[in-house]
Formats: sequence, structure tokens, C-alpha cells
Amino acid sequence: MTDLSRISQNDFVIVGRAGMDFYPDPPGTKTEEASHFFACLGGSSANIGAAITRHGGKAALVTSVSDDAIGRFALNQLAHYGIDATHVKSVGGEARNSLAVVESRVEDHQSVIYRNGAADFEMTIDDVAAVDYADYGALITTGTVLAAEPSRSAAFHAFDLAKQAGLPLIFDLDYRPYSWPSAAVAAETYSRAGALCDIIIGNDEEFGFMAGGIDKGLDKARSLARSSAAIVVYKMGEKGAITLTADDEFRTGIFPVDALKPTGAGDSFMGGFIASMAAGHALSDCVLRGAACAAIVVSRVGCAPAMPTTAELEDFLATHPGPTEA
Repeated sequence: MTDLSRISQNDFVIVGRAGMDFYPDPPGTKTEEASHFFACLGGSSANIGAAITRHGGKAALVTSVSDDAIGRFALNQLAHYGIDATHVKSVGGEARNSLAVVESRVEDHQSVIYRNGAADFEMTIDDVAAVDYADYGALITTGTVLAAEPSRSAAFHAFDLAKQAGLPLIFDLDYRPYSWPSAAVAAETYSRAGALCDIIIGNDEEFGFMAGGIDKGLDKARSLARSSAAIVVYKMGEKGAITLTADDEFRTGIFPVDALKPTGAGDSFMGGFIASMAAGHALSDCVLRGAACAAIVVSRVGCAPAMPTTAELEDFLATHPGPTEA
């Protein structure tokens, strides 16, 4: 099994997308009633990178962005968060960066995602082959990178190269149905990727999708923990999470907050969880610290700009009454 201790290097190569998020301003405004918007870095992989750098780690992104103003915005934002963009390629033609219009409200929340002709799907095998994986402590990716070609084949090639270099593979399921040609293709691809990865994080609906029904999701997570993955985190929203290894299974709660929006929690959880692993925390504490990061982000505007620093996380843990009972 892959040596997870490499994660302590705290230097990660992340394969996936960077985009732009638009938030109607001020918070609480419905999109159709807005006249002002707040723009920030978006895209699940870029958000995870921002979360890691906010915790003091290093992150390099491998993706493609459009060769236009929106792509340059994404590049400028990556630089702002200290994310290495050496392996971010600009592509011309009709490819466009993904754009999300996301409301800072919980009631009647609306998120509108524009992903037609997405630039990040133009990432190629040559792009991922240019990375020296031995320089990093782990590879992180999300399910969105697998939804179309040539990005899908490139991602699997990156998995192979990272494994050859001895890197753990960390997979956030992040299933977005609108990006896939069919549910059947998605399920087959997710299962193929899951069998290769060492740490898998997803929610009950995502594991259920992989298994063919939400009632089968936990069994799917358990099967992955017994067969191939070293750690599987099965998230259940307000019910907390179940963390599974080959020899153990435990439940953890959440940190209730007055949420401003429902988005960004998964990316923040991943960043906090991995940063905590890199810092040497016990597995159960890593899950709880990831849950605390998720709670912080849903109470703030934006995703990338809402990611907490380690100091903010420690302050939250010291002042919050604690997680719910699992």
C-alpha cells in the first residue's frame, strides 16, 4: 500500500479546474434581483489549493484555462493565493473557463453553473506528463476532472505517473451530473478511479451513485476501504461522517453554525483534512478539523476567500461549543 507518510511533506500537486465565481452582493440578494456581484476564484480543485495554502501548505495546480480575460483572472487569483500555476496551460479557440453564479443565501438558494466547452477539459496527457511528481507529497483530484476527454485520459495518466513516483492519490468524488454524458459512464469511471486511490472523500449521495442506489453507498465505501483505499470518509451532511479504514470505522459529528450559504463546504473539508494530516494529527482529529473548516466556509461569502487559516481554525475550535454527537 502507498506510504501515506509522504503527505507530511505538505506539498501537493492538484489536478483539476480553476474558474470564476460570481456572488450577488450584498449577501442574501437573489441573482435575478442583483445589480452588483463579487468575483473570486472558483473551481473545486483551485478552491482546495487555496484551502491548503491558507493552512501554510504548498499547492501546484495542473489544468487548462481559457486564453482570455476570464482565464487571466483565474491565473491572477491563483497567484494571489500562492498556488503554483507552472502547469496551468492557456488554450484558445472556443474553450471557455467555467463560471458559477452562486447566491449567499440558504433559503431558496440558487447556483447556476456554466460549463459548456469548459477549458479545463482541454488538459492533455502531455500536460500531466510534464510534471515531476517526485517533487510532491501527494496528488489530489476531484471527480469533475474525469467528466470529459481529453481531461479524463490525462487524469488517469497522472494517476499512473504519481503512483510510479510513490505518491498517495487523494480523490474528492465531487460528482456533478451536468458535466457527464451519462450516469452509466460516470459510474464506471468513478469506480475505476476509486479503485486506484488511497484516500477517498465523498458524501452519501456520491457513494450511493457509484453503488447504484443511495441505500448501497455505505457498503460501497466499506468495500473500497477493505479492498484498495487506506482511508474513506463517508459524509452525511448534518449527520456527520463515517470514516473507514481496513481495520476501523468511527463516526464524527459536525459543528453547527449560522450558515450564509450551502456551498464550499466540501472543498474546505478536503483542505482542512489534508492539512491536518500533513501536520500529524490523529485521523479522527483530521476529520473533525475538516468539518470545522467546512462550517467556517459556509458562514462566509465565497469559497476560496472564505477558506480559514490555521490560526482561524484553532480559534474556531477553541470558542465553538464542539461538534454534535455522532
